[in-house]
Order: sequence, then structure tokens, then C-alpha cells
Amino acid sequence: LNLNGIKFINGDFKFVWNEIKKGGLLVAPAAPALKDIKKNKIYYNALKNSDFAIVDSGFMVLSLLLFRKIKLKKLSGLSFLKSMLNQPEIKKENSIFLINPNYKEALLNNTLFRDYNIKLKEDYQYVAPIYNNDTIKDADLLKILNRKKPKFILINIGGGKQEPLGSYLKNNISFPCAIICTGAAISFLNGTQAKIPYIIDKLFLGWLSRIVFNPRIFIPRYINAISVIRLLWNAKIEVEYQK
Repeated sequence: LNLNGIKFINGDFKFVWNEIKKGGLLVAPAAPALKDIKKNKIYYNALKNSDFAIVDSGFMVLSLLLFRKIKLKKLSGLSFLKSMLNQPEIKKENSIFLINPNYKEALLNNTLFRDYNIKLKEDYQYVAPIYNNDTIKDADLLKILNRKKPKFILINIGGGKQEPLGSYLKNNISFPCAIICTGAAISFLNGTQAKIPYIIDKLFLGWLSRIVFNPRIFIPRYINAISVIRLLWNAKIEVEYQK
């Protein structure tokens, strides 16, 4: 599905994984971020530069079904990440490189990966600086990646900045790899955000868990996200069906 130039992939984890492990940039835009694509050109261009987006937003799935009669399969960033961490390709030594928002989460993510029996060396983790909103580039990170050449790069710095960083890396790295932008999804697993049980995620209620965990931040965010209905109503959408 092509929505205003953003290429969404409509499939389950197995289908998506078989595509992304060949290489490319995967993003998982949520409804609160999608509503701003016309205002935030850097973010919008990054989404359009991705090879595909997974359908993370249950609100988007329901809105497109109700208002445009388009049926999509929801695959949340959390669900994708949990399944990805069990894949044999990820468990190979030096196959994955993590980009984290701070040192605390770097330590938590290292522990999480050990729980999944994934060996992650310290030099395969990078703590990102605070990027300028207007220009998201990182020459130091690029040098490290071009030297390490991991098969997978997992960006965990949150929506709005992870996608432009992923797009920058895609355009500048010197080797083929998969760049995966699931952002805050890893925070549900390492304990820095609310735990979301499988059934809650399956029923499109992950937003409710986040509100209960931190209402001050997430109530305004999800109220503002309602305006994405207008975007989806007016969006130029092209649907391609798999043969």
C-alpha cells in the first residue's frame, strides 16, 4: 500500500522478515507521528525514502477500514521486535548493532539481549547524541558502522528522529544491511515503558497501556493523533495486492 508516497507492507512477521533481511530501511510510524508529515518535511522525506513501513498503528488500520474500505494487517513494532529477537540470523555474533538514546537504556538493552541468548559486544552499541531537528546526521556513527559492517542495525531513539537517522544511514553506508526503526518498541521489553501483553497488542489497545503508565504524556499525544483521520481521508492511496 502506497500512502502519500510512503510504502506500507501489508503482511505478517514472516513475510516482512523475509523482505527486510535482504536489506533496506524499515520504519514503523505511529498515528501521533503520521499526522505531522505535512509539517515535518525531514520526517516525511525519511518515511518516503524507506523501503517499506510496517502497519504499526491500530488506529490507522481501523480508520482505513471504516473510511476507505481498505483492509490492512496490523504488525506493531513491538510484535515485530519480539519475533525478530528470536530469529537465528540475529543470534549470530556481530550480526546486529544497536543505536540507543542514553547509557541507561544501553545497559538495559544489553541485559534484554542476553535474555534472548544474543551475544552483544559493547562496541556493537552506540549512544546517540542529541540530534539537531533540522539536520540529523552522524559522521562518527557512520564511520563505526562502515568499519563494523553489521547485517542489522536497530535504531532505538524514538519516533521523529530515528527515521531521518535511518534514512541518512541508508544513503551513506558503504555495505548492504537492514536498518530497522522500531524506536520505543524496545522500551516495552526492557521495562522503561509499560509492559504490553500479547492480547492487549493484538486488540489494538497498546495505546491504553501507555496512557495508564504515563497519562500526563500520552493522553495529549493520543488526543492530538485523532487528526490523522483527516490525513487518511484525503490521502492519495494506491493498493497493490500480492500475487
